[in-house]
Amino acid sequence: MPEDRIADVERRIGELTMELAALRKANVGETVPNYPFTTTHGETTLLDLFGGKDRLLVIHNMGQACRYCTLWADGFNGLLPHLEAALAVVLVSKDSPDAQRTFANSRGWRFRLASHGGGDYISEQGVYGQAENYPGAVVYERRDGLIVRKNACSFGPGDLYCAVWPLLALAGLDEQTFTPQFDYWTRPEHLEDGGENVLD
Repeated sequence: MPEDRIADVERRIGELTMELAALRKANVGETVPNYPFTTTHGETTLLDLFGGKDRLLVIHNMGQACRYCTLWADGFNGLLPHLEAALAVVLVSKDSPDAQRTFANSRGWRFRLASHGGGDYISEQGVYGQAENYPGAVVYERRDGLIVRKNACSFGPGDLYCAVWPLLALAGLDEQTFTPQFDYWTRPEHLEDGGENVLD
């Protein structure tokens, strides 16, 4: 029966997820340079972004022009207090610091932000092979003054990092039937204010 197969696949996914977590925990990682970034407060470095923590989660965002990256960040924003209890968190993109802050404010994001400007950081620390500016996340550790890239992942529809996709899948929906939007306002047939100069 389909229900039995679904339960079996869910069990296997659970087991693989635990196995993946154990492998990531055991991963030693590799040292990386102390890359520069720009913020609304001026220049900073990867090491500075750790603040008072020994672990740093860097969320790779493609910038304000990507609806998918916006969807992922909207979800992470709700988890931010929980994440920041365990490690430092920063969202990076190629956008300028001012553009980052303007867009973050429009979404209600509370992330610390830094711009890599499309430079060495994203070309050398990308999460998906040689594809620059691809969405994902990297966790770094600070060890004796060195920066170690511990683990990384890429983001995409159906992954483990966005709760929207598994919930849509329960309804039989996927990336072929759902595309995230910046907002979901639907223009009414009749606007009581006359409907002049409405931006769709």
